[in-house]
Amino acid sequence: MGCNIHGHRGARGLRPESTLPAFEVALDLMVDTLELDLHLTADDQVIIWHDEALWAEKGAFTTGTPIELPAPMRSLSVEQIKGFRADQNPDPGRFDQQTTAPTQLAGDNFGLITLPELFAFVDVYASSEQKSKEQRSNARNVHFNIETKRVVAHPEYIGDDFDGESVGTFERVLLEAIDSADLVDRCIVQSFDFRSLHAISRIADDIRLSALSEYVPTVEEMVAVGASIWSPYYPLVTAENLDAAHQRGLEVLPWTVNTKPEMEALVELGVDGFITDRPDIGVQFG
Repeated sequence: MGCNIHGHRGARGLRPESTLPAFEVALDLMVDTLELDLHLTADDQVIIWHDEALWAEKGAFTTGTPIELPAPMRSLSVEQIKGFRADQNPDPGRFDQQTTAPTQLAGDNFGLITLPELFAFVDVYASSEQKSKEQRSNARNVHFNIETKRVVAHPEYIGDDFDGESVGTFERVLLEAIDSADLVDRCIVQSFDFRSLHAISRIADDIRLSALSEYVPTVEEMVAVGASIWSPYYPLVTAENLDAAHQRGLEVLPWTVNTKPEMEALVELGVDGFITDRPDIGVQFG
């Protein structure tokens, strides 16, 4: 059995991140999982975007009322955010293969979307005659790895009623979107903020949870918050901590693995999959 390949922010190395063309390219490559980040808008909707704000280096407002950048996500309604076109490459040295070439279904729509809109797009893709039988079949089964972008030191980034123990508006709206789409069995919720995972585990024990980390937490710490997946920064993975995680039944899915040699080394160690900006390379290991 091959590795589970997660397209990071869709396919950040190939199209501007978190946009429909990026997700479409990842689906075209037949990734196992679409990885994405969520923020909470001013009108309490979940929007797909990694950063706590909209930045000029990633795009500009091209329709609607111009808004000064940077603009915090929580300060903007979905309608306002829809005026932002996220078509800029903030790091062309790192993402030298990223283009704004249109895709078959999304075209050059580089606006931001809500989580329900992504779910709907994947449904459209799965029935589109413009895609191959294999691509449509994969889309009908593709999973979603959804990150709650809470930051312990900056509660204002989400700015809801979260008390550190019970779910806040952010988690409630996220879970409602997953339930409404009947996708509980195809979704993972991941977070660097283990409090968010623990709160979700208390009210939704049927959804898989992933502990993101930039350090090596104890296996006990991850299991205690309900995680069944450990997702570390990839250089942290060793044979020893991989074995310790596996011994407790945790899958190990490192991020962000972007070169073939890195992928080969991790596959040789025995990871269960990885998150990558370059799914065009990663799917070779799937």
